[in-house]
Amino acid sequence: MDTIRKPLFVAAVVLILLVFLLEIGSSLFINRFVTALNGAGSVASLLPNDPEVLKAYNDPSMRQQEAELAAQGKPPGLGILYMAVLDGVLLFTILLTGSGLVIRQDVQANVQGCLSLIVSLLSVIAGIAAIFSALFLVILMVSLLLAVPFGTIAYLILYGFFNRGTASVVLSLLMALKVAFAIVLVLSQQRFLERKGLLLLIGCSLLGNVVVSILQGFPPGFLVSITDGIAAILVALCGTIWWLILLIGAIPAILKVLGLVKLANR
Repeated sequence: MDTIRKPLFVAAVVLILLVFLLEIGSSLFINRFVTALNGAGSVASLLPNDPEVLKAYNDPSMRQQEAELAAQGKPPGLGILYMAVLDGVLLFTILLTGSGLVIRQDVQANVQGCLSLIVSLLSVIAGIAAIFSALFLVILMVSLLLAVPFGTIAYLILYGFFNRGTASVVLSLLMALKVAFAIVLVLSQQRFLERKGLLLLIGCSLLGNVVVSILQGFPPGFLVSITDGIAAILVALCGTIWWLILLIGAIPAILKVLGLVKLANR
């Protein structure tokens, strides 16, 4: 740890922290920039050319519901938000690495083991809950889309528009921050290149960004909410697996601490 260039390492920590904060605040950020494209009346252009569907859409109560939802803004999706499950692992790993700068070597392993066990256990539970939540939402959206005519109309009103422009800006900013983080981290200590697990985790983070970008950018506009939900499930699943690996890795340290406690009580 003595050979780490501390200013550069601190800069790397700040960069990955910004990534995490931007991801968990993405919903508020994107909602502020919902464009006029999401206004009332825009759903009509997406409806299938079916007299029954058009008749249902022109029902006064349905039009009123659309106007109310349009005034509230369209949902920004889950893909960017759920990347925080994966990037949270990266942030926590870097913070554990940096703990050696402020914690004595003789207590560092025990502290890291206890923290890893608690944080990873809670994160695994939260990740699983998030995955099922996104899965139920995707199933709901698909069910609505296929339930012609009223379900289809409800889907288009609720989820038919996705603010891809602002989401793309956020994803580009996240990718730039992650690349900068990786570069600054290596500059702070070249031996980080020898830590294959850390490199793989950084690669998964970058890949998650690409997956979300593809599933938001390429499908037709009215399907993006569904594909974004699928992207959210994928990145959250990857993040939960990494948290589970961290949880398993913390078990030996906890057993060692328990063994020391038993010896001290004898």
